[in-house]
Amino acid sequence: MRASSGLVCLKGQSWPLGATAMEWRGQAGVNLAVFSRHAQSMHWCLFDASTGAQTNRLELKDCTDGIWHGFVPGLAVGQLYGLRAGGAYEPAAGHRFNPHKLLLDPYARAIVGSTQCLSRETAYVLDASGLESPDPHDNAERMPKAQVVDIQAELAAGQRIAPGPMTPADQTVLYEAHVKGLTRLHPEVPEALRGTYSGLASAPMLEHYRKLGITTLCLLPVQLHISEKQLLDRKLRNYWGYNTLGYFIPDPAYALAGGDAVRDEFRSMVDQLHRNGLEVVLDVVYNHTAESDAGGPTLSWRGLDNASAYALDGAGHYLNPTGCGNALNFGEPRMVQWVMDSLRWWVQAFGVDGFRFDLATTLGRDPALHQQFNPAGALLTAIAQDPVLAHVKRIAEPWDLGMGGYQVGGFPCGWHEWNDRFRDTCRAFWLGHDSTRGQFAHRLAGSSDLFEHRGRSPLAGINLITSHDGFTLADLTAYRHRRNEANGEHNRDGHSHNLSANAGVEGPTQDAQVLHQRGLWQRALLATLLVAQGTPQLLAGDEVGHSQGGNNNAYCQDNPTTWIRWDPGQGATTDFVAGLLALRKKHPALRHPHWFRGQPLHERRHLYRAGSDIAWRKPDGFPLLDEDWEDPWQLGLACVIEVGEGRHPAAERVVLLFNPDTQPLSFVLPPGAWHVALNSASGRFHLEETLFEACVADASAVIMLVQAIEPLPAGDMPE
Repeated sequence: MRASSGLVCLKGQSWPLGATAMEWRGQAGVNLAVFSRHAQSMHWCLFDASTGAQTNRLELKDCTDGIWHGFVPGLAVGQLYGLRAGGAYEPAAGHRFNPHKLLLDPYARAIVGSTQCLSRETAYVLDASGLESPDPHDNAERMPKAQVVDIQAELAAGQRIAPGPMTPADQTVLYEAHVKGLTRLHPEVPEALRGTYSGLASAPMLEHYRKLGITTLCLLPVQLHISEKQLLDRKLRNYWGYNTLGYFIPDPAYALAGGDAVRDEFRSMVDQLHRNGLEVVLDVVYNHTAESDAGGPTLSWRGLDNASAYALDGAGHYLNPTGCGNALNFGEPRMVQWVMDSLRWWVQAFGVDGFRFDLATTLGRDPALHQQFNPAGALLTAIAQDPVLAHVKRIAEPWDLGMGGYQVGGFPCGWHEWNDRFRDTCRAFWLGHDSTRGQFAHRLAGSSDLFEHRGRSPLAGINLITSHDGFTLADLTAYRHRRNEANGEHNRDGHSHNLSANAGVEGPTQDAQVLHQRGLWQRALLATLLVAQGTPQLLAGDEVGHSQGGNNNAYCQDNPTTWIRWDPGQGATTDFVAGLLALRKKHPALRHPHWFRGQPLHERRHLYRAGSDIAWRKPDGFPLLDEDWEDPWQLGLACVIEVGEGRHPAAERVVLLFNPDTQPLSFVLPPGAWHVALNSASGRFHLEETLFEACVADASAVIMLVQAIEPLPAGDMPE
């Protein structure tokens, strides 16, 4: 890198935002553009990469529409820099400027230096009476520095990634995983690769994905994040990653080497997954930043323009619908632009196939509507119309902690949403909590009460039984109460309403009867997930019986609590999940992209049309009366589905039998020969037996029967 002495800062241009190596008026150098509508001054500080010493402090004298900009001839890729913003320190008016604090560029594509203790970098001091004033101590020596990267070269590298498979929605099966936790303890992944991006795409993992039949990896946050101060005080760290600092940067903690190699390794991971037919969806956190509440650190946005970046009330207090201390202000167009630029960067420079938006209700909170959720809000509208994002998957966690925050079913067309109603209803149905057949049938058929509007399909709902946030499947069936003491919050954190069960013994046991019942529950829950209409999501590790010892909020446990233990004794569970996914792929009736119309199956004129039919029956074969749907004591249920794929007429019909009771239950079958495709109680598929009149479903069992369509005799089902 060329020495920076004698540099001069020219006017430059106000776009693109961030630091860009480019030619300007015939000179090679770096252009910087930084948004701050309320700053009174802006300085660009340059640092030597070898010594860390500041070499220049250049004033950006030009400001166009709230964007400070300048161009320095002679600067090049690799240059380290930071920002200092001057202005009023008036928290009641939303302003928290302090030029003594070095700030990171929100558009930084790379950061050099330690981020381990950044949550301690506050920018204020309190006097004896508790009044705030700006801290006069300079922190440049401790702060990491942004680094200029070759943006065009990064985009060109992104173009060399193999295209993603663009898996159709009706074929998509999500697999939620943590990059480190997935492979950290995997005995077949080379030791040097465990816990890394490379390990995620290593040969043993590719074989595992192929065996399971999943299509899409949904990765917990991989954007550079830091740990909160309270975790540092407890000698813990933020393992999940929902505390983002670098929104354009793959977290180097999951890479084999630092520097440019981090970006190359991430791209190589995506490339390998694409070449093996897998999509990559990133869990992203645009609802809040790592700067937390008023007592949190000043690292970037707060110091550059707090009043523009964050949602504030009239007294300058942070609105906090996220529960994380702050929420971004999407009434500010430049904040919308920043999120859009970040999303496009991950698609164009890293080839990712979609995003799962954490606490997505916050993204639609509209200042013009008193912070109410608006499905046509500025950011959601910008995402909807963007041509770069047109083909990617968009998944919402459709809630936050603010007023009116629960918005399941409230997102626009083109979005998928986590369906917690499916999760809770299925848990209650199988694990002995209050439930009815009516509630269960709604979820099994795609949750039309939530998603059948504005042209959305049953696939809009992301069905899940477990996720990173809560019990694993093994713990869901082994613990009635959370065990979160290791988090250091006196077991007060995490969900208390888990709808779990333990089969009579809390936690680990060698009791064969208890273990047998837990196995029945686990297989029934997995089977329900994968025969239900909607888009299924599996939690990585459930297929190998991973337990977190009852911790249902393991966000700060970067240790064997969360690292998946690849128990070779759990091969039967892995095979069962693989069998379920193969069954789902084979039978269109289990993944229908349109809403069922509900015509009676015995009406001959409907038997061969390319559409959908569904019928519900009691175990005795008769239709359910109104009171049967809401009877909490009788839960046995039969579902008959006939559906073609695309424009093709149906070639088969499927019967699904559900018996959550503790005793076997006999079901009367529709006329004809039925092949047993699944018995979750035994964990077996494609059984040899053929049934004609009745089927006995074991306790806690899902049975799937298949029949080839032939002309039916009159009276298909009893009336």
